[in-house]
Amino acid sequence: MNVIAIAGVGIVAAVISVLIRKYNPEYSIAISLCAGAVILLMILFQIRPALTQLGDLVNLSGMPVEYGMILIKSLGICYITQLSCDSCRDAGETALASKIEIAGKAGILILSLPLFEKVIEVALSLIRG
Repeated sequence: MNVIAIAGVGIVAAVISVLIRKYNPEYSIAISLCAGAVILLMILFQIRPALTQLGDLVNLSGMPVEYGMILIKSLGICYITQLSCDSCRDAGETALASKIEIAGKAGILILSLPLFEKVIEVALSLIRG
C-alpha cells in the first residue's frame, strides 16, 4: 500500500483546509470531504488483492462463501461509517456522527443475522444431542 501518497494527500488537504477555514469555512469542509473520498478510493484500489486473497482463504477453509462475504461487507460498513463519522465531527456535527454510527451498527447487525441463525441452529443441535 502506498501509504506515503495517502499521507501526502491527507497532509496537503489538511493544510489547504486550515488556510481556507478562516475565510470560507464551508469550503474548508468541502476540501476535507473530497480528500477523504480520494483517500478512500486510493485505499479501495490498493486493497483489492487482499480481498481476493481473503476470498481464496475462505474457499480453502471449506466455509460457505456467504460467511466470507458477511465478513468483507462488515469491514466495508465499518470503514465507510468511520470515515463518515470523522467527516461529520470535523464539520462540527457530532449528533449527526452519532446517528451514522448507530446506522453502521444496525447495518452490521442486519447483515450478520444469517450467521446468528446458523450459530443458534448449531447450539440447538448440540443441546438436543
